Amino acid sequence: MKYIDEFRDGELARKIATRIREEADPARQYHFMEFCGGHTHAISRYGVKDLLPANVIMVHGPGCPVCVLPIGRIDATIDLAMRHKVVLCTYADTMRVPASGGLSLMKAKARGADIRMVYSAADALRIAVEEPGREVVFFAIGFETTTPPTALVVRQAAASGIDNFSVFCNHVLTPSAIAHILESPEVRDLGTVVIDGFVGPAHVSTIIGSQPYEYFAEEYGKPVVIAGFEPLDVIQAILMLVRQVNEGRAEVENEFTRAVTREGNEKAKALVADVFDLRRAFEWRGLGKVPYSALKLKDEWRAFDAERRFDVQERSVADNKACECGAILRGVKRPTDCKVFGTVCTPETPIGSCMVSSEGACAAHYTYGRYSDRTHEESAGEVAAEVGAEVTAEVAAK
Repeated sequence: MKYIDEFRDGELARKIATRIREEADPARQYHFMEFCGGHTHAISRYGVKDLLPANVIMVHGPGCPVCVLPIGRIDATIDLAMRHKVVLCTYADTMRVPASGGLSLMKAKARGADIRMVYSAADALRIAVEEPGREVVFFAIGFETTTPPTALVVRQAAASGIDNFSVFCNHVLTPSAIAHILESPEVRDLGTVVIDGFVGPAHVSTIIGSQPYEYFAEEYGKPVVIAGFEPLDVIQAILMLVRQVNEGRAEVENEFTRAVTREGNEKAKALVADVFDLRRAFEWRGLGKVPYSALKLKDEWRAFDAERRFDVQERSVADNKACECGAILRGVKRPTDCKVFGTVCTPETPIGSCMVSSEGACAAHYTYGRYSDRTHEESAGEVAAEVGAEVTAEVAAK
């Protein structure tokens, strides 16, 4: 298949890996953060990590939109469905994210809440048209990639006079998260790792272009290579990063030239700018409050803002003490460092959001067998006993 099969050539991947081993300085370590969860899955699925020398270390970043949502936002969504009796429309990935009190959107649905999985924001608007007597709320999540479709349905709802449709906006921004990782005192207090460069996200960059990353290269001296999601894309990007570090360069390079330009998609960016404003701050799981890192509807579109329509109150909820999802999202720990990974916490019985989402680092490691023998062989009972009664109670509630 054009633009797919030719980027999955195993022989070519081995040749690029050989170049990495030849060019990587054995006297130093290279820490590269793949920001996007799609890259994390590509690295695990295709065995990219197995081809790299031991001193080239890939660090998982907070590029999974479901994973970075804090528990308080999930709780608020459940409240909309259960207390306000809205028809809540959401993507499938959010359905099983653990919330407070042993709940999740799926469990709330089992208790009678009208929660429906949709493929797009347009599906949610269609439901509002078909059921004019019900309040329909679209649970909008995602980075810059999924933001333009949300903006579009808001404008369509206004143009069509649909007054029973609103959006619970949880769209977040990639550059703000990268800046927070590099300079935030909160992240430094929580712990982070040395990062020598970034594998830039693919889909996000098709919208915003490569230009926003130039700040990180210039201000922080961190090279960025934007890469596609196929294995050859990723391994070529790693080679390009190794070369930049060796040569003392810090530039933005675009490996994904078949889809990404410097300017990005001007029409999509204009659409987003018309409908959304920046929030002063937004809570991210693992990163805390990140300034100017998320979007909200502008005042002129407030009629379609579920937070204003239903007076949604902001509430911060601590993560499960046994879950290392926050540290994994900061790049401090790997999924296999979590005591409950692969035993108590699995995709069927998730403790944290990193195991739920199709882009989560824990889900990637579990799905493609990237876990140690020790973790794999320990029983769920042994792990639950070690981490305490909190996990045992949560598993019993599932």
